[in-house]
Amino acid sequence: MAALSAAKRLVVKIGSALLVDRHAGALRTDWLTSIAEDVARIKARGTDVVLVSSGSIALGRGILKLPATALPLEQSQAAAAVGQIRLARAWEEALAPHGITTAQVLVTLEDSADRRRYLNQRATMETLLGFGAVPIVNENDTVATDEIRYGDNDRLAAQVAVTVGADQLVLLSDVDGFYTANPATDPTARRYDTISDITPEIEAMAGDAGSGLSKGGMKTKLMAAKTAIAAGCAMAISEGSVMRPLSALENGANATWFTPHLDPHAARKRWIAAMKPCGILDIDTGAARALALGRSLLPVGVTAASGDFGRGDPVVIRDPRGVSLGQGLTRYTATEARAIAGHQSAEFESLLGYPGRAVLIHRDDMAL
Repeated sequence: MAALSAAKRLVVKIGSALLVDRHAGALRTDWLTSIAEDVARIKARGTDVVLVSSGSIALGRGILKLPATALPLEQSQAAAAVGQIRLARAWEEALAPHGITTAQVLVTLEDSADRRRYLNQRATMETLLGFGAVPIVNENDTVATDEIRYGDNDRLAAQVAVTVGADQLVLLSDVDGFYTANPATDPTARRYDTISDITPEIEAMAGDAGSGLSKGGMKTKLMAAKTAIAAGCAMAISEGSVMRPLSALENGANATWFTPHLDPHAARKRWIAAMKPCGILDIDTGAARALALGRSLLPVGVTAASGDFGRGDPVVIRDPRGVSLGQGLTRYTATEARAIAGHQSAEFESLLGYPGRAVLIHRDDMAL
């Protein structure tokens, strides 16, 4: 079973019902303060933390005095626009007393489906975490239509965990784990402590999305678990309504842990290695030596770029003898790579018309 205390990079999903009192339409400030204390304690021991937080529509609904019924799309988006400001401010005010900087990151399904947007999102999140900030991620409900929505924050949280290379994901829920049946209606339902393989039998136990166990039900949580563990990220389903829920989980509160067979780093490398390459980058001896030491590939070490690849596409990396060293995801198009090959980053603006990124392929985006 995974231990929360061992997490190096943690993603926590927080649903609307935990943050917002559905009757008053107002924030549960005591609960928010308590989880901010958890986040501060976890960060203090060196763990990166990302929060996937619902609540913008629920807050905006209350501020705009909209009815507690299903809203038309345009009213939901208006509520989200109003609520996003309040939600971001609430997290900022809760974490600031602990000396923690917060950042708002709004995403849609398109941002992970499109490899270029995915790399942009990944680079931004990595930079924020490098500065010690806590990104507050939410679906961009002000612009997302049904065609480009995740539709639930369980799957969004899993995708965020994959994007940032998290080793643990916690879904704070209204139920304390995954059960053989709905415990609210079946007294014989049994909770799993650990699930290492999501079998057809396990999937059948999840029931339909409207099971009532939580918003979206257990089916969406199981889908999130599949995404997470495939990327080497352990995932827990745990009761979230208690004060300091992360401390409770760490101290042995009931939960179900889904355990991966690979770590996030190895899983990502395997994924990149399996891609069909779109081009080739030839590099010099110095660059090959740098890659062998675990460094990123800089344009100055590239001698040639062939193929027709876009930003985010996989390309083969070859040493001066023409031997393939592996492949990676490029941060430049083929045209741009050819323009900056052999050049220092200080020259990029004159060559490209914009400053550009210093790295052509980041070490985390290559499998050698």
